[in-house]
Amino acid sequence: MAAPPTSPGTPISSKRELVEYIEAGCKPPADWRIGTEHEKFVFQNDSFLTAPYEGDWGIRSLLEGLRRFGWEPVLENDNPIALQHANGCSITLEPGGQVELAGAPLENIHQTCNEVHSHLSQVKEVAGELGIGLIGVGFNPKWKREDIPWMPKGRYEIMRNYMPKMGSLGLDMMLRTSTVQVNLDFQSEADMIKKFRVSLALQPIATALFADSPFLEGQPSGYLSYRSHIWEDTDPDRCGILPFVFEDGMGFERYVDYMLDVPMYFVYRDGAYLDASGQSFRDFLDGNLPALPGEIPTTGDWGDHLTTVFPEVRLKKFIEMRGADGGPWRRLCALPALWTGLLYDQSALDAAWDLVKDWTPAEHEYLRLEVPKQALKTPFRNGTLQEVARATLEISSAGLRRRNRLDAVGTDETGFLGTLYEIVDSGRTAAEEKLEKFHGVWDGNVDSIFKDYAY
Repeated sequence: MAAPPTSPGTPISSKRELVEYIEAGCKPPADWRIGTEHEKFVFQNDSFLTAPYEGDWGIRSLLEGLRRFGWEPVLENDNPIALQHANGCSITLEPGGQVELAGAPLENIHQTCNEVHSHLSQVKEVAGELGIGLIGVGFNPKWKREDIPWMPKGRYEIMRNYMPKMGSLGLDMMLRTSTVQVNLDFQSEADMIKKFRVSLALQPIATALFADSPFLEGQPSGYLSYRSHIWEDTDPDRCGILPFVFEDGMGFERYVDYMLDVPMYFVYRDGAYLDASGQSFRDFLDGNLPALPGEIPTTGDWGDHLTTVFPEVRLKKFIEMRGADGGPWRRLCALPALWTGLLYDQSALDAAWDLVKDWTPAEHEYLRLEVPKQALKTPFRNGTLQEVARATLEISSAGLRRRNRLDAVGTDETGFLGTLYEIVDSGRTAAEEKLEKFHGVWDGNVDSIFKDYAY
């Protein structure tokens, strides 16, 4: 999640200004970029305990160790809770100490994969000195909620108190999930709408291909992506598949109306987060927010509020793809490749829309609920999701070929889809691979996951 804002922004007094804030994200294709974010769990090598914030092997020590690579700390109450780099990247902390790299906006997947490699190399160097390891999976495979230390960020305390009022799994979402996502641009409102619809419809495909969270507290959970299941009982006000995206009238203003109906969490003022949980941004526009009587919001407040919804696809000044479990290095490069191929080539975008345009609201809901359990084996129409995933990969691969973004030796971006082709050709997800080991060579002991799959 985001670090504290560095500037409050300018005052906002009308809904139109909220629309214009998002609309300002429109860019010509030459300026489109790819931003990749990925989280990982941090654990002690000997005990596999989740790293606390303080202590010799804590998250604070990891952040301070990373400063040797040119990272500068972001402080909250004198605690480093994020790092920033001149290259445009930042490192932030999720509530349970998951370390996230928010990558720079880059031009191609070659650069993205170099960025991932450099980041993992740095964190592994420091982690090795501290006796800790890092692992990319979608859900903490071993530890209970009460075993996870909380990070000292003010916004998390507010969310921690509010989440249990709205669903039974919200705290698990905060403490025990890990994801990889990609942020992509749009040219116009019409382009945004088409990309939003395609990516929202195909998000279950990403969930299936990246399914890598089959365990709950050391035992099989009954899900292949337990992380994805978590969102089903987190908060109905701010999660779900957003049926209005597929309806007539979708656009920037319609999304703003949705956001105005989502209750607030907080307002950031003078270095502190003020509890505004359950309060209305509409009231804030009118100067009637109970947390700040008489004040109207700023662009910073609106930007913060846009980060407090958790649908499978989220709109800010760009579009965020949020449906994938965290994973190993190869899949961290594969996710941006998948979506870049689908959305950054017009022929691919058209083909992807043709693939999904007749899917019904009931089918969208069905896939959202079934894919976390069955992944590629989910029955769909006259076959399974495996066939749809293969068709999706073919469209993406063709889009990447037409983009023709080459590395120094003349290789295009299609190779980054290789790990996904392996999954779809075999029909065997990373989650199923781990379950086989659990029932086989691991002899029912999930601890082996920390040894076999650490970065």
